[in-house]
Amino acid sequence: MSYSHDSDDEYEKLIRRMNPPRVVIDNEACKNATVIRVDSANKHGILLEVVQVLTDLNLIVTKAYISSDGCWFMDVFNVTDEDGNKITDEGILDYIRKCLGPEACFASSMRSVGVKQSMDHTAIELTGSDRPGLLSEVSAVLTHLKCNVVSAEVWTHNTRAAALMQVTDEETGGAISDPERLSVIKELLCNVLKGSNKSGLAKTEVSQDVTHTERRLHQMMFADRDYERTGTDDDSLDEKQRPNVNVVNCYDKDYSVVTITSKDRPKLLFDTVCTLTDMQYVVFHANIDAEGPEAYQEYFIRHIDGSPVKSDAERERVIQCLKAAIERRVSEGLKLELCTTDRVGLLSNVTRIFRENSLTVTRAEVATKSGKAVNTFYVGGASGYPVDAKIIDSIRQSIGQTILKVKGNPEDLKSASQDSPTRFLFGGLFKSRSFVNFGLVRSCS
Repeated sequence: MSYSHDSDDEYEKLIRRMNPPRVVIDNEACKNATVIRVDSANKHGILLEVVQVLTDLNLIVTKAYISSDGCWFMDVFNVTDEDGNKITDEGILDYIRKCLGPEACFASSMRSVGVKQSMDHTAIELTGSDRPGLLSEVSAVLTHLKCNVVSAEVWTHNTRAAALMQVTDEETGGAISDPERLSVIKELLCNVLKGSNKSGLAKTEVSQDVTHTERRLHQMMFADRDYERTGTDDDSLDEKQRPNVNVVNCYDKDYSVVTITSKDRPKLLFDTVCTLTDMQYVVFHANIDAEGPEAYQEYFIRHIDGSPVKSDAERERVIQCLKAAIERRVSEGLKLELCTTDRVGLLSNVTRIFRENSLTVTRAEVATKSGKAVNTFYVGGASGYPVDAKIIDSIRQSIGQTILKVKGNPEDLKSASQDSPTRFLFGGLFKSRSFVNFGLVRSCS
């Protein structure tokens, strides 16, 4: 068996050397978008690698055509920047050519999950049941263990929570390498995730691996089966906001056809392709159209073993998993952007002000870049009520009018007396403590 596997690997390498990837970027073929065409020898996961490169550059895919029958892979993407403009920056265009062209040869080892070692930080992965106060408890444990969180991202969906954090030793500023200390960190965090329900499912992993954060979060939540719904699940999300996913078999071609319609948003294509790839499905053909407010995606797939979807149970699982992948990243609430010089206690002060004003954080992206704190918060009112404009004004006065800015739809600012359905995403989780306490309070100290 090992001889056959090695022979297959060598054959694939030979095919790639004989047929190196070719990238053509055209700014003249389409009036409203830059057209990127990628041709290459085919291999499983290559579509995800291409989409991941484009997504990491925050490019918006408005149209795409994918074909990978046989040994050849051909992709055509129409892309724009976040403002809807063509890509004219030569630095970005050269980066795309290098990442997707012959120089990279789709070296997945440079972009896949957990394949490079880092001495700069230690990666901590957490999955478990979502509950009020969970992230504050995790933060407190890390603080007690003298771990400094340099970055963190947290997703919750369907009462499950997943987090990927990069931490350093508070004293040395580097990765934590002592096996005994790592074991203590892992054990204590796992106890926090379990809470009073010691039989509850919880998982903690620590490593020095460099990972692609968003792909890893998808994998973690998929492994945690966040796509499974029960009769007690919260269904307050507007049905109009839910994706529509359908799977049928095309018997004459021996494919399964997956169609998805949903509200368009950034990184939508990545989320669906990532999920299909990690579920071990191969995309042979695909058509993507996201030029309007609604996105349409059509995939012709087979399982990696060569078979289409075999049963109603498998079909339902594909549908559930794709819906979950799309919903995980949905951000509800008023968008607040904070940008200021990083300083000791900054994030702690900001989140304390949010909490004291009865705001819940439904999603947050927190980072420190070149001494600057650049944070985005999506906030809602207590118990699911809309955010009161007077409260936001008071918060901005406390933090600084130029430091904290309101983005998005001003209609989201309404009287707190108006009724609104309660949605448990992050809301219930942060009634006592805000999201940022989970990971980045210590990064300013």
